[in-house]
Parts: sequence; structure tokens; C-alpha cells
Amino acid sequence: MSTKDFILASGSPQRLALLKNIGYEPKEIHAANIDETPLPKEMPLSYIRRIARAKAEAVSALLPNENILSADTIIVVGQKIIQKSHSDEEQTAVMRLLSGRTHRVITSVCLKSKDGRLSQRTVTTKIMMKHLTEEEIDAYIKSGEWHGVAGYKIEGMLSGFVKRIVGSYTGVIGLPLYETKNMLDGTGIR
Repeated sequence: MSTKDFILASGSPQRLALLKNIGYEPKEIHAANIDETPLPKEMPLSYIRRIARAKAEAVSALLPNENILSADTIIVVGQKIIQKSHSDEEQTAVMRLLSGRTHRVITSVCLKSKDGRLSQRTVTTKIMMKHLTEEEIDAYIKSGEWHGVAGYKIEGMLSGFVKRIVGSYTGVIGLPLYETKNMLDGTGIR
């Protein structure tokens, strides 16, 4: 597979694997380093769009005259953004919160083209989770699958707890491929 004329502003191995699955391997990976702290009273959609755009802008400032693709994914319960857990205890609390509930996974993808045009798509997917027993939560925490991702990995052990997905499965993993491919194609990256 030959590389395409864009830089992926993400260090996520899941995003890279998804892109490769559809034949869009970036010529370079340059993870954005930005402050991802939500602003006071910032709503989830505003937050995710701002962060994805900021990642594209940050990498574009370092590598001008390049096509930059960025993305960010969050889990939302009600209007609460679930931040990445840093301990087993934090992730246990997240799993208890998600247990038996419907929540949303929102991914925003941003493409800043060489000529400075910005295009962005945001995809919301609803996840219906079964009621989890303490044993299931404990086994999931011990699996370590949740490390380094925004709460969980849908493509792993957690998939056995999901009753239904309404929306983009690849968006839940971290990159809605239909929207991403259309953005790249629209910029002439094929």
C-alpha cells in the first residue's frame, strides 16, 4: 500500500489501523500536543469540535503546506464528558456509571488542507450497555484494555457488554471511516 498525501495528527494505533483498512495510510504521523481541558460550562459537542480543530491547527502550524487529518473521541453520559481514567479505581467508577445505561460516543474529524481550508465532521453514536455485575467490571478492569483510550475499547472484551450500537462502529473506535474517506477524497487525496 502506498502512502497518501496527508499527515495524521494522532498517535492512536486504532486510528492508523482504521485508515490502513481502507487504503489510506498517512505519509507521516505527528501527534498533536495541546491542552485538552474542557472550558468552564463547555458542552460536549462544542468541546469535541474545538479539540479536533485545535489538533489540526497545532500540527499545521508546525508543518505548513501539508494536509493534516486530526480526530478526537469522547464518551458522554447526559452532558458529562468522561475523561480518560488514570487508575483502576477511576475506571471502575466509569464502568459502574455506564452499566445498564445508554451513552454516546462522539468523534470529531478535522481536515486542514494544504491551501488552508478546514473541513470537519462530527459523528455521534449511541451505545446501549447491559447491566454489568461487579465480577464483569472487575474482569474488565483487570484486562487492562481501557488503558490509553477514552474510557474503553469497543473492539475488545467490552463488545460482550454492548446490547446495541446506533451509529458508526468505526467512530466509536476513534475514526468514522465513511465521513473521513469523503473528506480526504473531497480534498483530492485518494
